[in-house]
Amino acid sequence: MRTIRHTVLTLWALVFTVPLLWAFMSSVKTDGEIFDSPWQPPSTPHFENWSRAWEQASIGRYLGNTVIVVGGSLALTMLLGALVAYCLARYEFPGNRTIYYTLVAGMLFPVFLALVPLFFVVKQLGMLGTYHGLILVYTAYALPFTVFFLHGFFRALPGAVAEAAFIDGASHAGVFFRVMLPMARPGMVSVGIFNFLGLWNQYLLPKVLNTDPDDYVITQGLAALAQSRGYGSDWSGLFAGLVIAILPVLIAYVFFQRQIRAGLTAGAVR
Repeated sequence: MRTIRHTVLTLWALVFTVPLLWAFMSSVKTDGEIFDSPWQPPSTPHFENWSRAWEQASIGRYLGNTVIVVGGSLALTMLLGALVAYCLARYEFPGNRTIYYTLVAGMLFPVFLALVPLFFVVKQLGMLGTYHGLILVYTAYALPFTVFFLHGFFRALPGAVAEAAFIDGASHAGVFFRVMLPMARPGMVSVGIFNFLGLWNQYLLPKVLNTDPDDYVITQGLAALAQSRGYGSDWSGLFAGLVIAILPVLIAYVFFQRQIRAGLTAGAVR
């Protein structure tokens, strides 16, 4: 049984690892080598493909736009999500359950059904094609999952610690920021990584709300790169741009994989 389990896990790992390695290998090849010997390593690595994709294909600008939008929306989502989840989990008031289940129901609503009304709302607010408009939409998109994920963590934290902090003279804000929030760190890290991955790979929302090519995020930039490089037969530049876009997500997962597992385990135990 253990052998079968290890075999399945090994095959599953290969399904995800082989395409990544092949994309990286293709990004340092010439166009001729990509078609003539797709499964062989390059005779000489051509790292200038990366610099060409960074400068000529504007991957650097797209990456900077993505960092601004995702970073701003992630910070806002984590702050608001933690505050809402804490209030719903630790305080009893009329409408508590209604608010919580309304937020959870937002996870079930397909985003593409809201694209048309969302476009007109953002346009009437004068935020179409702006960083802050996209940040607010990203925040609203990620908030239901964040509240749902953190609600269980805050609800399971020991109330005696908060009571002791109140006795010592701490305010409600002080108890949240100085006591309860640090205790919920595993859940915060886990949901932060999940939100980062989801927002980094978001394509539908910026496609509708971000129409200026100079303000494209990385997913829009890759689509434009695939179209332009495909017609121009610059396949090495296309793979180089793809690898550059993958690297931040891959690095984030490698560095935070322990925190992700710890957060998921803690949530399961609770």
